[in-house]
Amino acid sequence: MKNCKWLALGGLLIWANSLFAQTLAVIEPARRVSLSARSQVMVLQDTLTLTLQITHQGNDAASVQNHLKSVLDTALSTLQKDTSSGLMEARSGAFGVSPRYDRDGRITAWQGRAEWILEGTDTARISRSAGRVQGMQVSQIAFGVSTAQLQLAQAKAQTQAIALFRQRASEVAKGFAASGYVVDDVNIGYDDASMPPRSPMMLARAANDAANVPLEAGTTSVSVSVSGSVKLQ
Repeated sequence: MKNCKWLALGGLLIWANSLFAQTLAVIEPARRVSLSARSQVMVLQDTLTLTLQITHQGNDAASVQNHLKSVLDTALSTLQKDTSSGLMEARSGAFGVSPRYDRDGRITAWQGRAEWILEGTDTARISRSAGRVQGMQVSQIAFGVSTAQLQLAQAKAQTQAIALFRQRASEVAKGFAASGYVVDDVNIGYDDASMPPRSPMMLARAANDAANVPLEAGTTSVSVSVSGSVKLQ
């Protein structure tokens, strides 16, 4: 009987030790290290966005709206001669008519505004086409990066960022005398910074003077970040 009790107690102790060992294995902190890397690629801006604008004021909303529409239709017939997919595309922008009030809250006039937006990679074509438009002003100019160019830059920056992440992981593993590392989790972020549009106030001039507007593209930075953690072996 006593032998049976000792056997039972011994079995219980073995089970408890095994459970304790398993618990330790679960709660033992992993040799996990958090890392991050970032790569930046400079790319030439190859897309121009030019906004043509007309403002008009009149005594009634209908006449103002009709005037805006007439100018837009005339401008479109001019712009269509130069439109070409990718090189220069024209699309309508803002269009609106709103009342103006005096101090007593009475409507004194109606103010209208309408836009045509030219966009593409052929800067000379866009400038030349805008210069032929009558009755509108160049109100805004912005340079950007085409989708194709952006994707190429992102792919290059991503390759560099991943290589830098792996390099840092190897250096950390070596510093902690580990035999290597295993990637635990990774997050990749994309960030492209485009040049802000130039001041509309500085660019308000007749559309037929668009050829004299300084259209000089710059560069923009495209960056990719890689962050995550690795487990040292």
